[in-house]
Amino acid sequence: MLARSQIVLVETLRDLGSLEDNHAADLLEHTKLSGLELEKILIEEFNITPVPLLLAKAKAYNLSPVNIAKFNLSEHCFEFLEMEFCKKHNILPMGDVGSYLAIATSDPLNPALKAKIEGVTKKPFYFLIARESDLREKFGESKKDSVSQRLGFGDVVEALGMEFDLDAENIEEKDLENEESTPVILLTNRIVEDAYFSGASDIHIEPFEHETRVRVRIDGICKERLTIPKKIANTLLARLKVMANLDIAERRRYQDGRIVFKQFNRKGIDVDLRVSTAPMNYGEGCVMRLLDKQRSTLPLTELGFSESNLALYRDLIERPYGMILHCGPTGSGKSMTLYSALNEINSPDMCVRTAEDPIEYTLPGIVQVQMNRQIGVTFANSLRAFLRQDPDIILVGEIRDKETADIAIEAALTGHKLFSTLHTNDAPSTIVRLTDMGIEPFMISSSLICVCAQRLMRRLCTTCKQPYEPNDIEKKVMERAVGWSGPIYTSKIAGCPNCGGTGYRGRVGIHELMATNEELIRGINAGMEISQMKGVAMRNGMITLHQDGVQKVKDGLTSIEECIATVHSDMENLEELMKSVDLKAVEL
Repeated sequence: MLARSQIVLVETLRDLGSLEDNHAADLLEHTKLSGLELEKILIEEFNITPVPLLLAKAKAYNLSPVNIAKFNLSEHCFEFLEMEFCKKHNILPMGDVGSYLAIATSDPLNPALKAKIEGVTKKPFYFLIARESDLREKFGESKKDSVSQRLGFGDVVEALGMEFDLDAENIEEKDLENEESTPVILLTNRIVEDAYFSGASDIHIEPFEHETRVRVRIDGICKERLTIPKKIANTLLARLKVMANLDIAERRRYQDGRIVFKQFNRKGIDVDLRVSTAPMNYGEGCVMRLLDKQRSTLPLTELGFSESNLALYRDLIERPYGMILHCGPTGSGKSMTLYSALNEINSPDMCVRTAEDPIEYTLPGIVQVQMNRQIGVTFANSLRAFLRQDPDIILVGEIRDKETADIAIEAALTGHKLFSTLHTNDAPSTIVRLTDMGIEPFMISSSLICVCAQRLMRRLCTTCKQPYEPNDIEKKVMERAVGWSGPIYTSKIAGCPNCGGTGYRGRVGIHELMATNEELIRGINAGMEISQMKGVAMRNGMITLHQDGVQKVKDGLTSIEECIATVHSDMENLEELMKSVDLKAVEL
């Protein structure tokens, strides 16, 4: 026998005149049908149209019907339920009604669906009945198109497509500088302005087979903003090249440039863009790093250093000579930390020289040099020149090769304080990286003051973060790392308008500060392995990246999920190494 709600549905369709009596009788004779099977029979065999079916279902299920065909999607729809979750389960949050959340669905009697919604949102809710096809079509609408319309890109893209009905080979510089070609100028400016006001660090323009995607990186996460036709993308790339003084006819080689955006907009946005173009399999792509010239460097106290690390770091950078290295992947905050350190120790009686590629921020009272390989201005050549210019402090943007490393160590051993960066995973592996370059271990140990490894973790949104009791695994992670467990904070699943629905806003640094001491110098000279070196450093007070990250969780700055996703736990083996490594027999 059919379920009670299905019987009411069939009888309601019969009463409405949409289903003949004999057809209704045939359906009622079925012993069992699922909801989808019954709907399929009604539509395909008895030609029931969507509107009567929706009204009949509403009456059968005692729910209000809703027509969502003309409902406008916005980011506020997904304040309490994530878009991907809604798309997966074919539901649509319609908004708040009192203290309840109204959710449109085509399957309101599904107990599993109700349980899943209750599992991801603490807000009470009730169902509205909608057509399944309408829901799928609503989510089938291009998310990128709705985003582009909301951000104000749609009209410009359309106008640009009409304005430039030509191929990339036919675009000339004069077409991109002409005041009549305003659509391409408007589109370019809006992309940069949107990234700037969103707090993005990078803009990615990526070509694919049929379209080109524009994404921005906000708080370390790439977010898609819009997609544009390839013809328009070629015009956009050409415009960016003109702004960066690059060759628009050359699409087969890498090109690097810089855009001073203040020259191209009237809104007073004083931001520079570091431009890098590259040939890709479906055309030319571009990545731009935003360098906000209006934002001054942050003081060391604002970078996320723990109290102990901050006190130690300040003591180390005050030393008269030696080498201080910062390591981490691209975008981990190394440059900002170095700039902050220079600002703290710089004074009128100091001579400071920097060699950078590129110069990201202009520092008052400091002489900065931009690298230019084409004319021989490299890190190594600049270092040699600096040593003849009576410097007290030298900053080298990056140690990339043995030649630069040799000169950097020479500078540190001859009475200069030297700051630089490397790309390594943690502080101890920096030593191994230098030895792999061919630097003698005793040269490293005699010149090195400290290595600071760092990462950036997303901060929990202060508006919508919520406390909870961690599970057994999370408690074990925290107890092993910092010897503590208790209530911690997590991000609200749907976020809030303040954080754009992500649950996070801004970032905080975590640091692994390895200062040299007698025991560590012996280990470096003995060629100790990375894990053993880490154990020795921890035994002498070093806090690992993982430990510092868990401390940020304890302080309520971030979530345990973000901490583990940023740096994996390495405490189990290290605890054993701290006890087992014995350097007493190692000769100096």
